[in-house]
Amino acid sequence: MIENFQVESFLEVLASEKGLSKNTINSYKQDILQLNNFFKKKNKNIKNLNVEDFKKYIFSLDDKGYEKNSISRKISSLNHFFNFLLEEEYITQNPIKQIQSPKKEKSLPTILTNKEVDMLLDEAKKDDTDEGIRLNAMIQILYSTGVRISELVQMKLSSIYERKNFFLIHGKGNKERLVPVDSKTLEMLNKFLIVRKKFINKSINEQWLFPSKFSKTGHITRQRLNQLLHQLSINAGVKSKLVSPHKLRHAFATHLLANGIDLRSLQVMLGHADISTTQIYTHVLNDRFKKLIENNHPLSKIDI
Repeated sequence: MIENFQVESFLEVLASEKGLSKNTINSYKQDILQLNNFFKKKNKNIKNLNVEDFKKYIFSLDDKGYEKNSISRKISSLNHFFNFLLEEEYITQNPIKQIQSPKKEKSLPTILTNKEVDMLLDEAKKDDTDEGIRLNAMIQILYSTGVRISELVQMKLSSIYERKNFFLIHGKGNKERLVPVDSKTLEMLNKFLIVRKKFINKSINEQWLFPSKFSKTGHITRQRLNQLLHQLSINAGVKSKLVSPHKLRHAFATHLLANGIDLRSLQVMLGHADISTTQIYTHVLNDRFKKLIENNHPLSKIDI
């Protein structure tokens, strides 16, 4: 069994020394607890775990239908944790080091078309209630800036930067970046700022750009925004599987590339540490262009 104080000590190191986000730290915690529950049922002591034990655990994840990428991430999380236990002398070896991660599959993201994004925006504009104005503002920011959902819900009033032409975004690893904001998005944001006070919980800090009276954090949650987007997609007649804050981020990146933005500028706007992460969008476009040629080029209709 893994002791609670061992997990908490490890998470403190991730937060203070590695500067990881709350969401990433929570993912580490869930991976550790999942492993602990597995071996707890088998009455296995953490100090006695060996390579074969870990292989059985990995096989169990595969049997449950976890994708290779998810299993690889879990192995990486656990490897970090067991290295920590080794350094702190809670264990004498790290057997998970000998486990080979399954080869990651680079899946291409499914992209919303310009028409589908327009359908979502048009549907959002129909709702002129305070809640509708807030959702419309959030969707426009997501699509026009490409920020992550965690970055959006945790934006502060102070994030509106220099005459409202930019947002100051606090991204992964506590890194900051400036992203430009277009005039239509600013217009929608200004409309929301007029009604923003109606969402504020007076007992909680009023710093958040998108406050919520019903959230313990004081700002709208990721879960709530996903729910609102899901309902909006149904109302707009867009497949709900295609719609999420992350899908809007994908659409932002792909549509900009299609219109000629260079990869390096897109990397900066998305907050990617490695340009190879940004390059996946070029593969999406390449696949689209191939299909366009196959379907529309005269030579593709000729049997040779």
